[in-house]
Amino acid sequence: MIMKYSAFIFDMDGTLVHNMPAHNQAWQDTLAESGVKLSLDELNRITTGRKTPEILHMLLGGQLSAAEVTYWSNRKETLYRDRFANFREPLPGLVPMLEQAAALGIPMAVATAAMPENIPFILDSLDLRHYFKAVVGGADIQHGKPDPEIFLKSASILGVAPTGCLIFEDALGGIEAARRAGMDAVMVCTTIDAQEVTGQAHVVSAVPDFTYINLLSLLGQPLDN
Repeated sequence: MIMKYSAFIFDMDGTLVHNMPAHNQAWQDTLAESGVKLSLDELNRITTGRKTPEILHMLLGGQLSAAEVTYWSNRKETLYRDRFANFREPLPGLVPMLEQAAALGIPMAVATAAMPENIPFILDSLDLRHYFKAVVGGADIQHGKPDPEIFLKSASILGVAPTGCLIFEDALGGIEAARRAGMDAVMVCTTIDAQEVTGQAHVVSAVPDFTYINLLSLLGQPLDN
């Protein structure tokens, strides 16, 4: 079977789970403690896809000490995990799609800017890790999205050329990172409207969740195959 894509790479937050509201609220509360006030919409656009230290330097100033970065990072991530712990569940349709992709022999990776503690909080608590050949996190890269580093590193680990990878993303920064990496993308519209990616040639679909995806059609296969 010749397929249009040889590998799938998934963002985690907002893509595998609908947790961005919890992240944004934790950011809003943490920043308010430090004297910075931003709306939830502003936070969503600024923070998604970026590493936590990058966000802190952007919003609190580039002169933050390492100790201050550690303090505010831990404060924000602890708030997030405390608030989201009882609401963890895969996005609708995710697990059946992962099962189908695995049955087709498609290697998959997670590419997330999340802090190390947040990765098992989602992947292991929901028993998702075994679907993925690689998990690349924020600690494994120098630059967060929209830099393409995390997607290119994931493709390299999977042993697939960038053009053979399909990205699943919920954030505009991730969609841009896919473009810079030379990869097509599916926009999962948990926090951003589909119209925001209209006209971007590398975005092959924009869906509310994975129940709206026909995997064989996405792979360019006849539906009766």
